[in-house]
Amino acid sequence: MKVIDKIRGMVEREGEGRTVFSFEFFPPKTEEGAENLFDLMERMVAHEPAFCDITWAAGGCTADLTLDIASRMQNMICVETMMHLTCTNMPVEKIDHALHTTKINGIQNILALRGDLRKGLEKFIQLSDGFSSALDLVKHIRAKYGDYFGITVAGYPEAHPDMIHGERGATLESYSKDLSYLKKKVDAGADLIITQLFYDTDIFLKFVNDCRQIGIKCPIIPGIMPIHNYKSFLRMTFFCKTRIPNEISEKLEEIKDNEEAVKEYGIYIGTEMCRKILASGIKSLHIYTLNMEKSAMSILMNLGVIEESKISRSLPWRRPTNVFRCKEEIRPIFWANRPKSYISRTLDWDEYPNGRWGDSRNPSYGALSHHQFMRARSRGKRLQEEWAIPLKSIDDINERFMKYSVGELKSSPWSELDFLQRETKIINEKLGQINLNGFLTINSQPSINGEPSNSPSIGWGGSGGYIYQKSYLEFFCSKSKLVSLVKQCEKLPSLTYMAVNKAGEFLSNVSQNTVNAVTWGVFPAKEIIQPSVVDFSSFRVWKNEAFEIWMRVWADLFLEDDPSRRIIEQVQGSYYLVSLVDNDYVEGDLFATFEEI
Repeated sequence: MKVIDKIRGMVEREGEGRTVFSFEFFPPKTEEGAENLFDLMERMVAHEPAFCDITWAAGGCTADLTLDIASRMQNMICVETMMHLTCTNMPVEKIDHALHTTKINGIQNILALRGDLRKGLEKFIQLSDGFSSALDLVKHIRAKYGDYFGITVAGYPEAHPDMIHGERGATLESYSKDLSYLKKKVDAGADLIITQLFYDTDIFLKFVNDCRQIGIKCPIIPGIMPIHNYKSFLRMTFFCKTRIPNEISEKLEEIKDNEEAVKEYGIYIGTEMCRKILASGIKSLHIYTLNMEKSAMSILMNLGVIEESKISRSLPWRRPTNVFRCKEEIRPIFWANRPKSYISRTLDWDEYPNGRWGDSRNPSYGALSHHQFMRARSRGKRLQEEWAIPLKSIDDINERFMKYSVGELKSSPWSELDFLQRETKIINEKLGQINLNGFLTINSQPSINGEPSNSPSIGWGGSGGYIYQKSYLEFFCSKSKLVSLVKQCEKLPSLTYMAVNKAGEFLSNVSQNTVNAVTWGVFPAKEIIQPSVVDFSSFRVWKNEAFEIWMRVWADLFLEDDPSRRIIEQVQGSYYLVSLVDNDYVEGDLFATFEEI
């Protein structure tokens, strides 16, 4: 979705009082830095920014890295993504490659820039087969791609640095010339402006008024850069030729050797700047994070824009902002704790379920690859600490699963998440008991009968609705325990199950064409939304991934000759994977089924 449309939609739905915020990140230089950035993005995106952007560094592998990060942001982090694109060292062929790649990855937003001067040069040098300005780039994008892309351009409250000579700032003539150039970019097809950093709010407000006076009507979003470090602050403001108010300079001079004090002052100044901007009637903020979390989040919390304890969800799972699947509403529950794996295995689908799951016999999932079993270094370290514990018997395996289910462990080989689902706390004691008894749970949800949709633990979809869930468990167990469970299911017609072992031997009391909605929501003036289903065909696909995790993730934490690997392999080869639903979400008690086993 184009950012301009998203912002307009937010205002229409929630009124002019809604503050829209967004974040900027830059590509790290190392693989470990990239992993840390994605972890940081996951945390920050949970607060639902309108979009995030990623900066561009022209040429070579760094440009490819920007394209890769942008694609992952849009499709895996699931945030509306805006990618910077510059003219620096970029022939038209490379620009077109970047735009084509961006489009096929489902991204619709470009921040069109001329780009910084190449090192050692005093003025911009145009390539013979390139562009000389952001205006040329905007015109090219509109000519080649029509209205597909939302195009954002940069605005400079103090004029572009190239227009500023000396400490007194840009002359009135230079400033006016820069404003006229900005209008040309907007007239050529830009639909949004994000400003360069500034520290004098009055300068920004004057700039907005000046833009309106010359007929620039599109939204203008202030770029806010929190002060993190004294030296980097001086370096950045020198490079951008940014005017620093005397009171800020004097205060920073007093505390420049106390890094924590500088950071806290930066949060204070950033908060006060934003307060003044919001009070003026401008309800959008774009924060230059410098790939750091604390200052940006603290400013938003100080403003009351976000609350740490209130993270809302439009669905039980986070939907990619990829233009091709932005209307996706339904998923099989099996990948609830491995959403990135599900996304990667469904990237090539032509259509994504909306309203109903459809024909469950024909889901063409992508094949398993090494990608599904890769893990970020930080997560791999947690798994190593928590799951690479020597195993002497099956009881030790039961204990690992029990500790995870009650929250004593933070990681699981079967989960990409760094936490248990919020609703798990409702049933975690019962989960702990059945895990100790040899039913090794990897997915679950409690029954819910008409809980308000803004409930902190199970809510989704916004306020005003009601949530319903059938009790669900997914677990591994031995064949003998499965036989006992099947006998219990025969006594209780509300229970439906599917079970399969690694060899592919199935047991079930439902037909292969059954699709069972296990989560649904009822909202005012909307059709019923059923975002989670249990279906036979998807379970058959999921079982291969679930069984592979035993060896390719858990056993892989141990040395090749460690006896623990043999115990894990024994379980993998002999246990069944079971999906169990209690369809009586009003009076059913799924856990009572296990009391007699």
